[in-house]
Amino acid sequence: MGSAPCSGKGRARGGLQDLGCMPWKLSKQKGVGVVARGGMGRGVGGGRSGLGEHALSTPLATPPPPIYHEKQRRELCALHALNNVFQDGAAFSRDTLQDIYQRLSPGTLVTPHKKSMLGNGNYDVNVIMAALQTRGYEAVWWDKRRDVGSIALSNVTGFILNVPSNLRWGPLRLPLKRQHWIGVREVGGVYYNLDSKLRSPHTIGNPDELRKFLRYQLRGKNGELLLVVSEEVEVHQTWRSDGC
Repeated sequence: MGSAPCSGKGRARGGLQDLGCMPWKLSKQKGVGVVARGGMGRGVGGGRSGLGEHALSTPLATPPPPIYHEKQRRELCALHALNNVFQDGAAFSRDTLQDIYQRLSPGTLVTPHKKSMLGNGNYDVNVIMAALQTRGYEAVWWDKRRDVGSIALSNVTGFILNVPSNLRWGPLRLPLKRQHWIGVREVGGVYYNLDSKLRSPHTIGNPDELRKFLRYQLRGKNGELLLVVSEEVEVHQTWRSDGC
């Protein structure tokens, strides 16, 4: 698969350069983020409410933090995964990724990712890595021969998975699979699966539950994991909780 990540800067190696995005044609929503906000009840009225002075003085529970979740559009799952990890719909744009793609493949006339030439998506791991570098971040390829228990979660901004996913045509699920980019990150102390194919973010849970989730996603030969870390973390290899 490639050498262990401690030996270099986490550059994509081997089959990783072929990782791309699958199309998703079911959703007709625009590619804007859906922010889920926790609701708060109506304010309590005067003494006629029957709740008593004690109830009136009890502070309301803090609502959960908003979660940015960008939905699937065309074959732009790489774009959605990046924006979902950064929790910012303006972090990257289709034009930004297309410019990076053209810079990495100048004068390309024939490419296995034909739709990238038209700006429709299907961007591979090289585009994702270059995009992260424009914001001072690096993508560290996780060697699946190592257990995810050795990831220093507190030093990782987010995770981008490349996994097989079912191909759909309208409401029909076809007996075909293609690779798909998924963003995962922590918001308010809880980890979420921010897959752009989902109607809303799926709660993963605490760090132990995150590790179980990652192990499950990496169980097959076609599942790959990128750690999104700052340049400083990458330089000092502090995304690891163990030594090389």
